Amino acid sequence: MNKQIQLYDLGNKDYKATWEYQEELFKGIVDLKIQNRKDETTLPTPNYFLFVEHPHVYTLGKSGDLSNLLLSGKQLEAKGATFYKINRGGDITYHGPGQIVGYPILDLENFFTDIHQYLRLLEEAIILTLAEYGLVCGRSEGETGVWLGVGTPFARKICAMGVRASRWVTMHGFALNVNVDLGYFDNIIPCGIRGKAVTSLNVELGVERVDEEEVKVKILHHFSQLFECSIIRPLDF
Repeated sequence: MNKQIQLYDLGNKDYKATWEYQEELFKGIVDLKIQNRKDETTLPTPNYFLFVEHPHVYTLGKSGDLSNLLLSGKQLEAKGATFYKINRGGDITYHGPGQIVGYPILDLENFFTDIHQYLRLLEEAIILTLAEYGLVCGRSEGETGVWLGVGTPFARKICAMGVRASRWVTMHGFALNVNVDLGYFDNIIPCGIRGKAVTSLNVELGVERVDEEEVKVKILHHFSQLFECSIIRPLDF
């Protein structure tokens, strides 16, 4: 089993271009697994972790309801935002500046073959990261992601999650609001959930801006411990 993960920080990158890059990496792993079985070989499959920040974009999961997007095409254009219907689970969400998006593209057969465990560990990495900032976060039953104020009238989501998995290979991932303009969430029913708010780390801490690079370091620390893996930055990137 290969428990080494290659880390790529893509900076600010267009959603569609990043999605295509994910698909390329995803296909490479799947094709190698198919070839291994065909040739009865055991060539190690790679794992990747992408960090990225997207320009304003709304994405709708494969089982999502388009009515949860509250903007017309012209209104999207006026806001400088784009929209894509994509092949992850979950409903609608927003990506934009000030948000840390993480896309682990892993062969889970290198770790464990349990998609529910995978999602819970992704959530736990964010929960532990936010605990370092003094925030008590948790899970909301039946609602994937990371929340504050669970079980109160003030429940609010700070991290959305949606993944795709095939042949135990994952793509898509999580979106953690760090310094986000929350007004963009007013244009959707986030994750298709009515009556619950969305928040951002800087809002919860009452500060103008949080160091996003520092947050990334903390996420990777907890992710590597939970997945018992090593994370490397390829020299040729």
